[in-house]
Amino acid sequence: MNSISDARLLETRLRVTEIFYSLQGETSRVGMPTVFIRLTGCPLRCDYCDTEYAFHGGETMSIAAIMAQVASHHAQFVTVTGGEPLAQKNCPQLLHELCNAGYLVSLETSGALDVSGLDVRVAKVLDIKTPGSGEVGKNLWSNLAHLTRQDEIKFVICDAPDYLWAVEQVRKRNLANVCPVLFSPAYKKLAEKTLADWILRDRLPVRMQIQLHKYLWGEVPGH
Repeated sequence: MNSISDARLLETRLRVTEIFYSLQGETSRVGMPTVFIRLTGCPLRCDYCDTEYAFHGGETMSIAAIMAQVASHHAQFVTVTGGEPLAQKNCPQLLHELCNAGYLVSLETSGALDVSGLDVRVAKVLDIKTPGSGEVGKNLWSNLAHLTRQDEIKFVICDAPDYLWAVEQVRKRNLANVCPVLFSPAYKKLAEKTLADWILRDRLPVRMQIQLHKYLWGEVPGH
Protein backbone atom coordinates (compact mmCIF):
# COMPACT_ATOMS: atom_id res chain seq x y z
CA MET A 1 0.00 0.00 0.00
CA ASN A 2 1.09 3.59 -0.57
CA SER A 3 0.17 5.11 2.77
CA ILE A 4 -1.01 4.61 6.32
CA SER A 5 -4.43 5.76 5.11
CA ASP A 6 -4.60 2.98 2.51
CA ALA A 7 -3.65 0.40 5.12
CA ARG A 8 -6.34 1.69 7.48
CA LEU A 9 -9.02 1.24 4.81
CA LEU A 10 -7.97 -2.38 4.44
CA GLU A 11 -7.88 -3.01 8.17
CA THR A 12 -11.07 -1.22 9.24
CA ARG A 13 -14.03 -3.55 8.86
CA LEU A 14 -17.80 -3.49 9.08
CA ARG A 15 -20.51 -6.11 8.92
CA VAL A 16 -22.47 -5.65 5.69
CA THR A 17 -25.82 -7.24 4.83
CA GLU A 18 -25.89 -6.03 1.22
CA ILE A 19 -24.66 -3.42 -1.22
CA PHE A 20 -26.97 -2.73 -4.12
CA TYR A 21 -27.85 -0.19 -6.80
CA SER A 22 -31.42 1.07 -7.02
CA LEU A 23 -33.59 4.17 -7.05
CA GLN A 24 -33.81 6.12 -3.83
CA GLY A 25 -37.35 5.50 -2.62
CA GLU A 26 -37.60 8.23 0.02
CA THR A 27 -36.41 11.68 1.13
CA SER A 28 -35.67 14.69 -1.08
CA ARG A 29 -33.48 12.42 -3.21
CA VAL A 30 -36.40 10.19 -4.18
CA GLY A 31 -36.01 8.72 -7.66
CA MET A 32 -32.25 9.27 -7.85
CA PRO A 33 -30.08 6.28 -8.84
CA THR A 34 -28.25 5.42 -5.63
CA VAL A 35 -25.86 2.85 -4.19
CA PHE A 36 -27.15 1.51 -0.87
CA ILE A 37 -24.84 0.08 1.77
CA ARG A 38 -26.94 -1.84 4.27
CA LEU A 39 -25.01 -2.51 7.46
CA THR A 40 -25.92 -5.41 9.73
CA GLY A 41 -27.41 -5.11 13.21
CA CYS A 42 -29.91 -2.92 15.05
CA PRO A 43 -30.62 -2.36 18.76
CA LEU A 44 -34.27 -1.43 18.04
CA ARG A 45 -37.22 -3.66 17.20
CA CYS A 46 -39.82 -1.43 15.54
CA ASP A 47 -43.21 -3.07 15.00
CA TYR A 48 -43.27 -2.09 11.32
CA CYS A 49 -39.64 -2.97 10.52
CA ASP A 50 -39.16 -4.14 6.93
CA THR A 51 -35.48 -5.05 7.18
CA GLU A 52 -35.42 -7.70 9.89
CA TYR A 53 -33.14 -9.75 7.65
CA ALA A 54 -30.42 -7.18 8.44
CA PHE A 55 -30.50 -7.84 12.20
CA HIS A 56 -28.04 -10.74 11.96
CA GLY A 57 -25.60 -12.36 9.57
CA GLY A 58 -23.99 -10.33 6.83
CA GLU A 59 -20.41 -10.34 5.61
CA THR A 60 -17.40 -8.73 7.23
CA MET A 61 -15.84 -6.32 4.72
CA SER A 62 -13.04 -3.78 4.84
CA ILE A 63 -13.81 -0.18 4.01
CA ALA A 64 -11.55 -0.60 0.97
CA ALA A 65 -13.68 -3.52 -0.28
CA ILE A 66 -16.90 -1.60 0.34
CA MET A 67 -15.56 1.41 -1.53
CA ALA A 68 -14.51 -0.76 -4.48
CA GLN A 69 -17.97 -2.29 -4.73
CA VAL A 70 -19.62 1.14 -4.51
CA ALA A 71 -17.33 2.48 -7.26
CA SER A 72 -18.33 -0.36 -9.59
CA HIS A 73 -21.84 1.10 -9.89
CA HIS A 74 -20.64 4.53 -11.12
CA ALA A 75 -23.26 6.42 -9.10
CA GLN A 76 -23.16 9.89 -7.58
CA PHE A 77 -25.42 9.20 -4.60
CA VAL A 78 -24.64 6.77 -1.79
CA THR A 79 -26.92 5.94 1.15
CA VAL A 80 -25.71 4.10 4.25
CA THR A 81 -28.60 2.35 5.97
CA GLY A 82 -29.44 -0.70 8.07
CA GLY A 83 -30.58 -2.04 10.46
CA GLU A 84 -29.12 0.82 12.40
CA PRO A 85 -25.81 1.73 10.75
CA LEU A 86 -24.50 3.75 13.71
CA ALA A 87 -24.62 0.61 15.87
CA GLN A 88 -21.29 -0.25 14.24
CA LYS A 89 -18.42 1.82 15.62
CA ASN A 90 -16.67 2.09 12.24
CA CYS A 91 -19.69 3.56 10.42
CA PRO A 92 -18.56 7.19 10.92
CA GLN A 93 -15.23 6.39 9.27
CA LEU A 94 -16.99 4.76 6.33
CA LEU A 95 -19.16 7.86 5.91
CA HIS A 96 -16.08 10.07 6.06
CA GLU A 97 -14.25 8.07 3.40
CA LEU A 98 -17.28 8.07 1.10
CA CYS A 99 -17.45 11.87 1.38
CA ASN A 100 -13.73 12.14 0.65
CA ALA A 101 -14.27 10.05 -2.49
CA GLY A 102 -16.67 12.70 -3.79
CA TYR A 103 -20.00 10.92 -3.32
CA LEU A 104 -23.15 12.70 -2.16
CA VAL A 105 -23.67 10.70 1.02
CA SER A 106 -26.78 10.26 3.13
CA LEU A 107 -27.29 8.29 6.33
CA GLU A 108 -30.57 6.69 7.35
CA THR A 109 -30.57 6.41 11.14
CA SER A 110 -33.18 5.72 13.79
CA GLY A 111 -32.19 8.75 15.83
CA ALA A 112 -31.57 6.55 18.85
CA LEU A 113 -27.79 6.91 18.58
CA ASP A 114 -25.63 10.02 18.74
CA VAL A 115 -25.04 11.80 15.40
CA SER A 116 -22.94 14.67 16.77
CA GLY A 117 -19.56 13.36 15.60
CA LEU A 118 -20.42 12.62 11.98
CA ASP A 119 -18.76 14.25 8.98
CA VAL A 120 -20.63 17.51 8.31
CA ARG A 121 -20.91 16.59 4.63
CA VAL A 122 -23.24 13.68 5.40
CA ALA A 123 -26.96 14.35 4.94
CA LYS A 124 -28.62 12.75 7.95
CA VAL A 125 -32.13 11.33 7.72
CA LEU A 126 -33.31 11.04 11.32
CA ASP A 127 -36.21 8.63 11.78
CA ILE A 128 -37.97 9.78 14.94
CA LYS A 129 -39.81 6.81 16.41
CA THR A 130 -43.54 7.22 17.01
CA PRO A 131 -45.54 5.41 19.71
CA GLY A 132 -46.80 2.99 17.06
CA SER A 133 -43.25 1.81 16.42
CA GLY A 134 -42.98 0.44 19.93
CA GLU A 135 -39.64 2.22 20.34
CA VAL A 136 -40.63 5.81 21.12
CA GLY A 137 -38.62 5.68 24.33
CA LYS A 138 -35.39 5.26 22.34
CA ASN A 139 -35.51 8.70 20.70
CA LEU A 140 -32.36 10.68 21.48
CA TRP A 141 -33.79 14.19 21.35
CA SER A 142 -30.38 15.82 21.78
CA ASN A 143 -29.70 14.80 18.17
CA LEU A 144 -31.92 17.66 17.00
CA ALA A 145 -29.21 20.14 18.02
CA HIS A 146 -26.87 18.56 15.46
CA LEU A 147 -29.13 18.83 12.41
CA THR A 148 -28.81 21.42 9.64
CA ARG A 149 -30.94 22.34 6.65
CA GLN A 150 -29.27 19.61 4.57
CA ASP A 151 -30.67 16.97 6.94
CA GLU A 152 -34.21 15.59 7.17
CA ILE A 153 -36.49 14.35 9.95
CA LYS A 154 -38.83 11.45 9.20
CA PHE A 155 -41.91 10.20 11.04
CA VAL A 156 -43.42 6.85 10.04
CA ILE A 157 -47.12 7.13 10.91
CA CYS A 158 -49.05 3.97 11.85
CA ASP A 159 -52.44 5.37 12.85
CA ALA A 160 -54.32 8.47 14.08
CA PRO A 161 -52.65 8.54 17.54
CA ASP A 162 -49.25 8.37 15.85
CA TYR A 163 -50.21 11.25 13.60
CA LEU A 164 -51.36 13.44 16.48
CA TRP A 165 -48.17 12.65 18.41
CA ALA A 166 -46.01 13.54 15.40
CA VAL A 167 -47.90 16.79 14.84
CA GLU A 168 -47.31 17.68 18.48
CA GLN A 169 -43.56 17.10 18.09
CA VAL A 170 -43.39 19.17 14.91
CA ARG A 171 -45.15 22.10 16.55
CA LYS A 172 -43.67 21.88 20.07
CA ARG A 173 -40.10 21.48 18.84
CA ASN A 174 -40.48 23.80 15.83
CA LEU A 175 -39.03 21.05 13.65
CA ALA A 176 -39.88 22.64 10.29
CA ASN A 177 -37.39 25.38 11.11
CA VAL A 178 -34.69 22.82 11.90
CA CYS A 179 -34.77 20.96 8.59
CA PRO A 180 -37.32 19.45 6.18
CA VAL A 181 -39.84 17.14 7.87
CA LEU A 182 -41.19 14.00 6.19
CA PHE A 183 -44.38 12.10 7.08
CA SER A 184 -44.64 8.54 5.76
CA PRO A 185 -47.58 6.15 6.08
CA ALA A 186 -46.47 2.85 7.61
CA TYR A 187 -46.58 0.31 4.79
CA LYS A 188 -49.87 -1.64 4.82
CA LYS A 189 -50.85 -0.06 8.17
CA LEU A 190 -52.13 3.39 7.13
CA ALA A 191 -53.73 4.34 3.82
CA GLU A 192 -51.72 6.88 1.86
CA LYS A 193 -54.78 8.97 1.05
CA THR A 194 -55.75 9.13 4.72
CA LEU A 195 -52.41 10.60 5.71
CA ALA A 196 -52.53 13.02 2.77
CA ASP A 197 -55.97 14.23 3.86
CA TRP A 198 -54.80 14.78 7.43
CA ILE A 199 -51.77 16.79 6.33
CA LEU A 200 -53.87 19.01 4.09
CA ARG A 201 -56.59 19.43 6.73
CA ASP A 202 -54.09 20.59 9.31
CA ARG A 203 -51.97 22.63 6.89
CA LEU A 204 -48.77 21.07 8.16
CA PRO A 205 -45.34 22.32 6.99
CA VAL A 206 -44.25 18.78 6.11
CA ARG A 207 -43.62 16.71 3.01
CA MET A 208 -45.62 13.52 2.58
CA GLN A 209 -43.74 10.64 1.06
CA ILE A 210 -44.39 7.03 0.17
CA GLN A 211 -41.77 4.33 -0.27
CA LEU A 212 -41.36 4.41 -4.04
CA HIS A 213 -39.26 1.25 -4.16
CA LYS A 214 -42.05 -0.82 -2.61
CA TYR A 215 -44.51 0.32 -5.24
CA LEU A 216 -42.03 -0.63 -7.96
CA TRP A 217 -40.63 -3.90 -6.59
CA GLY A 218 -42.61 -4.82 -3.48
CA GLU A 219 -40.89 -6.08 -0.34
CA VAL A 220 -37.90 -7.56 -2.14
CA PRO A 221 -34.44 -7.26 -0.49
CA GLY A 222 -31.93 -5.44 -2.63
CA HIS A 223 -34.40 -2.79 -3.79
